[in-house]
Amino acid sequence: MKDMLAALCLVAILEGLLLFAFPDAWRRMAEQLHAMDDRKLRRAGGILLAIGLVALFLVRG
Repeated sequence: MKDMLAALCLVAILEGLLLFAFPDAWRRMAEQLHAMDDRKLRRAGGILLAIGLVALFLVRG
């Protein structure tokens, strides 16, 4: 559970860093995501999920 909370904190730090450093680019990206259809968003989410799982396996393994 402690590792999960640490991971969530790191996600918050990275998200905050991107918003702080590149607010205009983040806003444009959010607008592009809003314009995408659900099928493309699900595909992108699935790909990111798979990459994250493989990376986690490699780091923790």
